[in-house]
Parts: sequence; C-alpha cells; structure tokens
Amino acid sequence: MKQFAVIGVGRFGTSVAKTLIDKGYDVLAIDCDEEKVQNISSYVTHAVQADATDERALKSLGISEIDTAIVSIGDNLNANILATLILKELGVEYVVAKAQDNLHGVLLTKIGADKVVYPERDMGQRLANNLISANLLDYIELSPYYRVAEILATGDLVGHSLKELDLRRRYGVNVIAAKTEDGLNVSPGPDYVISQDDLLVIMGEKDKLEKVFEVMCN
Repeated sequence: MKQFAVIGVGRFGTSVAKTLIDKGYDVLAIDCDEEKVQNISSYVTHAVQADATDERALKSLGISEIDTAIVSIGDNLNANILATLILKELGVEYVVAKAQDNLHGVLLTKIGADKVVYPERDMGQRLANNLISANLLDYIELSPYYRVAEILATGDLVGHSLKELDLRRRYGVNVIAAKTEDGLNVSPGPDYVISQDDLLVIMGEKDKLEKVFEVMCN
C-alpha cells in the first residue's frame, strides 16, 4: 500500500490528509506548528512537528521511504520551494507541490516537482463557472488545454441520443460518461438516449467546451 506524507497541514493539507486516511492509506503529517500537528494527530497515522526545510529532520523521519509527498505549505514561499527540493534530493518518488501562481508553479517544476497544483485558482474557476450556469456542476482542468465538465442534462438535450446530438462533430467534445438513476454508464454508445437530470461527463479542449456551455447550460 502506498504511503503518503503531507507537508503543511493548513486547510488544504488537512483536507488532503483526511481524504487519504478515509481511503485507507497511511499518512505522515508534518508541520512546524505544534497546534496544527495536535489538531491533525487523531486523524492521521503519524503527526510530527518538524521543519520541512531541515534535511536532517526529514531524513530522521524516514521520508525517503514515502511513495508520495504533498507539499501544501502555503504561507511561506521559500519553505514551500526548499521542502520540494529537499524531498526530491532525498529520493521521494513522487512529489506534489502546491503553487500560489503560474510563476511559482514553473519554478516548482524546474526544481523537480512531479505535479503542481493550484487549489485557490482551480476552486475559483469552478465557482465562477458554477455561478454562470446552474447546470454546470463541476469543471476540472486536466492540462492547460483540456478540461472535463459535469453537466446536468435538461431542456433540448433530453430525449435525444448521442448520435442525434453529434457533439463530437458539432463541438469537438466527447461524452465520456453518463450518471443516471441506475448507475454510471462509462463510454456511452451513440444510441444512448439522454434522460432528464442525467449527469453528463464531457471532455474536450477549453475553448470548445466553453462553446458547449453556451448552448447546453443556459
């Protein structure tokens, strides 16, 4: 079973740690703030007060044996960057680092972060899109160019098959799943007929998805 370390247990780090624990994984939580460590200690496998920029401290915790480390330090840019660099130098296989902005993210990638996340930016995008349309339930960035959206099927979509709608030809997007009362239909075929309040999971390029939103979500 994979072992995880969460470096920095503010709101984002705590949410990540608790989710991993709920899914049955071992989680080592590290923070320099004693109060935060005490608050998370009853939820995770191990919680330790330590300075994540201290290479000897991380070595003593056996951090090199961890499969994945999440650097969620948000209030100290230098500590965020240095912790990421040290984790990679100590041999942590996969390091995920939280970035404040694009420039910060580029720097984290250059020093070895395997994945960079932008929680504030991504949540802001989701909120904005949800406010634009009640039918757009979720919106996830897969890459700078591709997105996945979850759309509530209503109006003109209902009663039509995917073949009739022909979304791939008309908009360049694909319906990759449909959630119905009966469960999840992965890769629904062209004869799949959309019912009222089906949840359609659609993938495509950002600009093309936005065109679909204008037609399907208003």
